[in-house]
Amino acid sequence: MSRIAACFSDLKSRQRKAVIPYIVAGDPSVELTVELMLALVESGADIIELGVPFSDPMAEGPVIQRGHERALDRGVRLRGVLQIMSEFRERNQTTPVLLMGYANPVEYMGHGEFADRALACGVDALLTVDIPPEEVSGLNKELRRVGMDNIFLIAPTTPSERMNLIAEEASGFIYYVSLKGVTGAGHLDQDAVAKSVAEIRTHTDLPICVGFGIKDGPSAAAVAAVSDGVVVGSALVQRLADVAAEGGSDAQVLDAARQMVGDIRKHVDNNL
Repeated sequence: MSRIAACFSDLKSRQRKAVIPYIVAGDPSVELTVELMLALVESGADIIELGVPFSDPMAEGPVIQRGHERALDRGVRLRGVLQIMSEFRERNQTTPVLLMGYANPVEYMGHGEFADRALACGVDALLTVDIPPEEVSGLNKELRRVGMDNIFLIAPTTPSERMNLIAEEASGFIYYVSLKGVTGAGHLDQDAVAKSVAEIRTHTDLPICVGFGIKDGPSAAAVAAVSDGVVVGSALVQRLADVAAEGGSDAQVLDAARQMVGDIRKHVDNNL
């Protein structure tokens, strides 16, 4: 059983929902990324979504785009992200980590080499925003060879027949994009999210986690009530960037991460 499957099985047995924070590897600094990941776990994160910096992150809003730019300016690329993962696994062997990124770096490295390197570094899953299910067979073959999950996005505009196709290729969990547009945009409609999650459940037995629009504890709790987990990205990336831009120390950046994720964890748990 993969770390992700084991995580959701454990959460279900304890009637809890997954809290999944997203950060960009190398932002606000390369040196702080592992400590930041550990702080997220300490504060209640069940799974970590680690963004792979890319020059054209088309699914991201301006907040996360700037995070990618800052990390790229520090020289962080896919190989550097895998090194960060290796260092994290030296201190944490249990928390699932998925890499979220774009096809180009994986294609450049090669599917087989990526799968082998990611496995050796302790990566549990991959989410590539711009590889559609119709074109994923080669990558999926290599990921399945090493027991790595492939996470797919489903959007509010995804038709039913395409949900079936995605469900056939996905493993780990389904990431439901709660809003049209890019990360950090719009406002959540809990009833609409509940309706969409219910429809997705008719196509798959995988857990369904919801991201885009989760900004704080109350919004996370509302979404967790109708799904299996919540992803918080833009709000967290912005908070960490603000503290760093204001001259905050590494300790203050870590405290900000702990406070935000801890508050989300508390609200999600208290609302169940």
